[in-house]
Amino acid sequence: MANEELVNQIMSAVLQRVDNKPAAQAAPAAAAQNSAPKGSLPKVPGKVPGVTEFVGASALGDTIGLVIPNVDPQIHALMGIDPKFRSIGIIGDRTGAGPQIFAADEAVKATNTEILKIELARDTKGGAGHGSLIIFGAEDVSDARRAVEVTLSDVERTMGDVYGNDAGHIELQYTARASYALNKAFGAPIGKAFGITVGAPAAIGVVLADTAAKAATIDIIGYSSPAQGTSFSNEVIASFAGDSGAVRQAIIAAREVGRDLLASLGDYPESTTTPYI
Repeated sequence: MANEELVNQIMSAVLQRVDNKPAAQAAPAAAAQNSAPKGSLPKVPGKVPGVTEFVGASALGDTIGLVIPNVDPQIHALMGIDPKFRSIGIIGDRTGAGPQIFAADEAVKATNTEILKIELARDTKGGAGHGSLIIFGAEDVSDARRAVEVTLSDVERTMGDVYGNDAGHIELQYTARASYALNKAFGAPIGKAFGITVGAPAAIGVVLADTAAKAATIDIIGYSSPAQGTSFSNEVIASFAGDSGAVRQAIIAAREVGRDLLASLGDYPESTTTPYI
């Protein structure tokens, strides 16, 4: 009888502990959701994969950051990556390639990494625009992870001059000193001030390019249209380099014209986050 009573006491204690466990777990989950930074996805059990390759994610552009510490040799060869880069950082998104690429440019400046690939995807979630795939190469996995972290944290800033409505979007980007991500994606001269204008529908992009070129003395670096230079997206993308003040002046002039043109097709377009140019 004494043994039976002891077993019953033990079982009662175990059941009580199991019953209390969900309530104890709920508080940390709620705290994680409430403390998540603006634009990021909360790290809540069941919402974020618990794998070492996951670095972070942002709701802005549906952007995800990943790292592979040691790429499989067969995949490594098929990707055409330099053998010295055992680790890679990966940024992928559904919409807004420009913000992610400009953010990646800041990441290259801040880390010991190289840009291996930048590809623009035609993505129907982006309406008229692109998504993107960006791959960093690093000899040390900590550098790859840091590059992804810097990119994710900077996307909120670079989304500041993206304006849209149901009809399309315009996007303006600027940096005082272009680095290797922008060189690879747009042919930007390394170390010089650089900016882009993007307009969708593409007709608006043509006007933005012309407005920027006329607004200041700048060098026209590139011009991409739906059948030439984009992934058949309904955009025109123009890129510019030159004196810092001149590039900014050109971008700002294009921004004002572009917002008014896009507004003629729907609601007046507001900044996705906070303008930075």
